[in-house]
Formats: sequence, structure tokens, C-alpha cells
Amino acid sequence: MAKTILIVEDDKFLRELIAQKLINEGYEISEAVDGEEGIKKIQEEKPNLVLLDLILPGIDGFEVLSKMKEDVALAHIPVIILSNLGQKEDVERGLQLGAIDYLIKAHFTPGEIIEKIKNALK
Repeated sequence: MAKTILIVEDDKFLRELIAQKLINEGYEISEAVDGEEGIKKIQEEKPNLVLLDLILPGIDGFEVLSKMKEDVALAHIPVIILSNLGQKEDVERGLQLGAIDYLIKAHFTPGEIIEKIKNALK
């Protein structure tokens, strides 16, 4: 059965680019454009992995991650943060909240992001 990845990203271009690449790799994709929709979809769909932006309309990615980790039904779902926030404090906070990886958008090509996702799902 195909693994499902939820992409929580408000940048439409980037979201669709990553979604398309993941679909080409055989993954099922779900998308959310803000934190609230992200949380709702995580609860309803229980994806195999969440690719999470931090700067989102409404509640931010840190809050999405906190809410996930507080919920016993969702806490096991791996989260990879994909963000423009590159400050050491942001990275540390994201990892402390339970993300398995923290990718700074400017440092990774979409292809490399897909590789990280594939490795995380092995």
C-alpha cells in the first residue's frame, strides 16, 4: 500500500512541486495550506509522514508539532520540518518538539527533500 505524506506548506508553487515529485515516486499526497488545516488532516488521515513548514497562516508549524506530540494517536508520526527559518534556536526548538529532521529551504533542492522523505520512511 502506498504511503501517505501530508505537505503542510502555504507556498503553492513549492507545495505542488514537492507533491508532484512524491506522486512520481509512488506516494499518496495530502496537502494543507495552514496550521489548522494541517492539524485537522493529521488527525483525520494519520499520514505516514508530515512535511511541515513553520511559517504558516494562523497557527504556526511549531504549534502543529506540539499538538501532534501531545496527542498519543499522532505522536508516532514522523515530521520533517521544511522552513526558511534557519536560526540555530529555531532548528533546536523544532527538533526538541520532536521533528526527525529540519531542512532549511534554501539549502535543499526538491530532489534532496524527496530523498530525505524516502529515507525517513524506510
